[in-house]
Amino acid sequence: MIDKFIVEFDKGLRTLFAPALSSRPHPGKNLDEVTLSDEQKQHALGLMRVNHCGEVCAQALYQGQALTARDPAAREALKEAAHEEVEHLAWTEQRIRELGGRTSVLNPLWYGGSLAIGVAAGLLGDRWNLGFLEETEHQVGAHLDSHLQSLPEEDGKSRAIVTQMRDDELRHADMAHALGAARLPLPVRQGMKLSSRLMTAASYRI
Repeated sequence: MIDKFIVEFDKGLRTLFAPALSSRPHPGKNLDEVTLSDEQKQHALGLMRVNHCGEVCAQALYQGQALTARDPAAREALKEAAHEEVEHLAWTEQRIRELGGRTSVLNPLWYGGSLAIGVAAGLLGDRWNLGFLEETEHQVGAHLDSHLQSLPEEDGKSRAIVTQMRDDELRHADMAHALGAARLPLPVRQGMKLSSRLMTAASYRI
């Protein structure tokens, strides 16, 4: 039990304070950097900071869910999703640096809250655990679609990252559904949307 705690604590530290690494090529790596106006650059930076923050939350959420999942198939699905979220973390982190910015200072706060939610979801049982995963990924997919509508058309590098992230997230949702995810009650889904809006508003700027 102590070993497991140390491993999970180490995951948290690496998520928050170590550079993330990707085993897949960065989307848009072969695209040329374009000149953006100051306003466009700041907007793209804000959106990518939000996306990076979302990936920090995803790491904590899936970590908590995997800790309390009972079914081995559900646990492996969560670990697979978490692995791809690490790649998303690396892509958004690099893009933030390329745009001349920094990640959100609120990341430790969001990480702690998401970890607690993940643990709670897992304790409710695997069907609800997977249901939470499915709903999260559907909401994230819609969120990323809105970013594709908002990002500057010229910023092909950011758009390529967001497009690949969206495709991965929707695939995670399909995987959870295939494993028997339960449909979350409407108040829960609405509460998730509200908390996402709060996180987005805060991390866009800080």
